[in-house]
Formats: sequence, structure tokens, C-alpha cells
Amino acid sequence: MIFRTATREDLPAVLALLADAGGERAEVSEAHERAFAAIEEDARNEMLVLCEPGAGGAVVGCLQLTYIPGLGQGGRERALVEAVRIRPDRRGDGLGAELMRRAVERARGRGCGLVQLTSDKRRGDAHRFYERLGFARSHEGFKLSLAVR
Repeated sequence: MIFRTATREDLPAVLALLADAGGERAEVSEAHERAFAAIEEDARNEMLVLCEPGAGGAVVGCLQLTYIPGLGQGGRERALVEAVRIRPDRRGDGLGAELMRRAVERARGRGCGLVQLTSDKRRGDAHRFYERLGFARSHEGFKLSLAVR
């Protein structure tokens, strides 16, 4: 598998992965274009993909890494993992573990003191997956939606 930074050409495939999890639009909108451009331009954000080998290899997984500076962890950055997805027909092949392993390596190589993530409380399989990778349930998360209705 090839692990790399996502390009604009990957945006439709990434959106399809996010849509498969429910609640997201798969069509590329102007807002998606702006968000992707902002991620590309920000040294503290990376959209990463896992692709099949070969020219034009299909995107089979994705995640976003955001590096957060802070005074905790000895002043080291922490890495926030978001939008972890593996294509449904490829789940169970170990690709999610590979994607996360590479993301953790990337954060470690950058000098981060911690990798953190949140997961919807209804996703029991995902929780067991993260625990198998060594992540601990250490905090209770809260969200406040600011979406316009």
C-alpha cells in the first residue's frame, strides 16, 4: 500500500469515504474545495491517504492529522486524528491498522508528545479497533454544533 499526502485529485474519493460513514455529501462542493485548499496550505494539517499500489492506485483509506501546539506535554505538539475511513470492501484487511500505524509514526517523527482522537459513542467496533492499537479511553468528549439550520 502507498501512504501519501492527499492531492486535489483525491478529493472525490476522500469525500466518498466520508459519505459512506453517513451524514456527509459525496459531491465536491465549493466549500470542500476551500477546506481542502486550507488543509494543503496549513503546515499543521495533513490529509493523508492509503492507496493501492501502481499508477492511478485507488484510494482505500484516509485520515486527517492536525498538529496542535500547546504548553502541556513539555511544550510538544499533540497530533489530532480525524476522519479515519477505510473503504467498506477493504475493511478487515488490516488497512486501518496500517493507516493508523503510519499516522502515529508521522506524529512521532514530528516530535509530538501525544496522539489523540475522538470516536462516536455508537461505534463500538471502532473503539475496540483503537484499543487494540494501544489507544486508551482517557477522557469524555463534548461537542457543540454551530451548524446553521
